[in-house]
Formats: sequence, C-alpha cells, structure tokens
Amino acid sequence: MTTLYESLVAAWSSILAHRFRSLLTILGIIIGVASVIAVVSIVQGLAHSVTSNFDDLGANSLTIRSETSFEEQMQGRLNRLTLRDYGQLRRSLDDVKDITPSFGPFGSFGTTVRSGGKSAFTRVFAVTANYDDTYKTFAAQGRFISASDQASRRKVVVIGDKLRRNLKLRYDCVGEFVSVGGDWYKIIGLMEQKGEFFGLSQDDYILMPFSTGESVSPSTVEPDISIALNVPNIEQIEAVQDRLTQVLRRAHRLGTGKKNDFKVETAEQLKASFSQVTDSITLVLAGVVSISLVVGGIGIMNIMLVSVRERTREIGICKALGAQRHHILLQFLIEATLLSLLGGVLGLMLGWGVGALVGLAMPNMPATIVPVWAALLALGFSAAIGVIFGVIPAAQAAGLNPVEALRYE
Repeated sequence: MTTLYESLVAAWSSILAHRFRSLLTILGIIIGVASVIAVVSIVQGLAHSVTSNFDDLGANSLTIRSETSFEEQMQGRLNRLTLRDYGQLRRSLDDVKDITPSFGPFGSFGTTVRSGGKSAFTRVFAVTANYDDTYKTFAAQGRFISASDQASRRKVVVIGDKLRRNLKLRYDCVGEFVSVGGDWYKIIGLMEQKGEFFGLSQDDYILMPFSTGESVSPSTVEPDISIALNVPNIEQIEAVQDRLTQVLRRAHRLGTGKKNDFKVETAEQLKASFSQVTDSITLVLAGVVSISLVVGGIGIMNIMLVSVRERTREIGICKALGAQRHHILLQFLIEATLLSLLGGVLGLMLGWGVGALVGLAMPNMPATIVPVWAALLALGFSAAIGVIFGVIPAAQAAGLNPVEALRYE
C-alpha cells in the first residue's frame, strides 16, 4: 500500500509539474468522452420522452391497425380494418368496455380549418364517445363528444389547444364555430394540453363524432380505421390479444399459414420496440465516436515515451538507490492511468454540458439524460485506455539499465 500511495503521489506531482503538456496530452480523451456523453444524453433524452408518451396509454391498452406488406403494396393491394371488424370485436369482446374506433375523414394529413378570418391546417379525427377514456385524454374546457352526438350525427367538435392558438381563439372557446372542410361545426370542448413530441405538437388536432365523420368524408372508399381498447384486468391482456387475433383472422378469411393483415400491439410492446431501436442507435453512435478515445490513448503513449526519455537520469538515480523494476513500472503506469482518467472526468463534464446546451438551443427538444451506466462506462473505458497505452512506456522505463540511465545526457 505504501508503494501504491507513493506512486500515486509521484504520478500526480509529475502531472502538476507539466500542466499544459498534460492538458494537451488528454485533449483527445476529453473530446472522445465528451462526444460519447453528449450523443448518449441526447438520444436517451429523446427515448425517455417517447417512452413516457407510451406510459400515458397505460400498460393495459391495445391498439389494432391494418398492415400491408411491401410485396402487397407493390401489387396494388391495401389491407383495411373496417366497421364490420369493429362490430365483430364488440360482439366477441363483450367484457371489454373501453373500445373505440377512429379514422381521418379528410385523409391522414387533415384539412384546413377556418374561424373569424384565421385559417390553419390540422389533423381531423372521427372518434366515438369513449375515445377520451381509452386514450386517457380529457376536456379542459366544456365537454367531450357524447353518445347522443354520435347517434344524431351532430356537427360538433372538440379541439386541441395548439389549434385554438393558431386560430386566435380565446381559451374559453366553447360555443364558437369553426369551418372544417367547408361545413360549420360548434366547438363543445377544448382538450387538455399534452405538449410537443419530436418537435410536433400533440395539441394540433380536431375531433368530431364518428358518424359525422362518415357522413362528411369525401372518400367513396370505406375508411381504414384503427381500434384501441383497454383491458379491465392487465393479467388478461394476452388472452384478450389472442381472442381478438382469432376474431380478425376469421373475419378476414385468413387460412392456416397466412400472415395477419393487421397488427395488434400493447403499449409495453411499442415501448420495448422503440427502446430497442434507441439503444441500438446509442451503441452505434457511441462506438463511432469512441474511436477518438483510441486516438487519445495513442497521444498519451507518445507523451509518456517522451517523459521516459526526459526522466532517464531520474530513473537511473531511483534504481541506484534501490528502486525495484515493479516500482518504476507502477509509477509510470499509474501516471498514464491518472492522465487518462482525468481526461475522462473532464470529458464527462464537458459532454454533459454540451448535451444540455443542445437541448436548450434546439426548440421543443426534450431534456437530455446522462445514464449512470454511460458515465461509468466512459470513465472505465478512459482508465482502460490509460492502462493499455501506458504499458509500453512503463515497461521501457522499468527496463532501463541504471548505469546507462545515469550516463544519459
């Protein structure tokens, strides 16, 4: 322990004695670690933002949508979920209350909405009365679409807060009218704010009764709907998923061996799929920028070789006074490791700062996150670089002949 302590003190003293050179030596390590941490913090911040949105759906939620393979698309085919499918599911899943279909009566991109001389392009969805319970999103002002609105095909809508601001409507806009696709609708509710996601507003939309959407849809083709539902007991979610898969396969006349022309996913599956993608991206990007750490390690080795040459006489004196080979080896190895670890610490701080600045500078960017595993991995890799690239200079110093070292000019 005494030898280790003395080696640490000697190594630290040598670093302090050549501050500027030490800083230049570890510059590659600083840049490498900072790059890794900045990239990881930004990607993980985005991933956390996305997965928190999936959490809002609830672990007991299921979403069903049509799926068309690339081969089928090339053949001009387009699979659909229809109201007949929805009816089949309603009859087969009588123990599931929160089940709602939705579709875009004006297409996937929406249409222009006007009010009081102002206009805005927004997404339009036709939904049923239990949409708010299924998606856990509720009206902040007024009320949501009711069953009577659905039954009588009333021309009423609820809107998102971003659309309200785009149309310059007052916050208490219930009772005002907006033009959607050339028809006038009465606003009966303003939805809660959900913020932005990847720079896209989650509050820029308009909802109308499902039956109203059917009557005003300009398309003559039956709409391709999506279906969402909440399973009362989370333990039954797999059983419900299997049941609805069987119902839809029978409804679509899919024989044994044929792939589903629809996709059923839980919020947890969506979250896991996205997490897997972001983790892969993080590892790839971190691996690419980690190359600079190897370059930094080569820089440390070069400077340590120069240091060995500069301190040849010092090494000879130490050996003449009784210093053993392992003493010299340990001192130079610790010095290289300290240099590299110091670069790792500075790079960690710089990378965290750069990531935070990027998050602040880019509009609608979620807060950056530096995982503990990333910080420990960066520091551990830095220390390993110091050990690996410090071995050759340390071995060269330990192998010097004391007589030749004392004669060195």
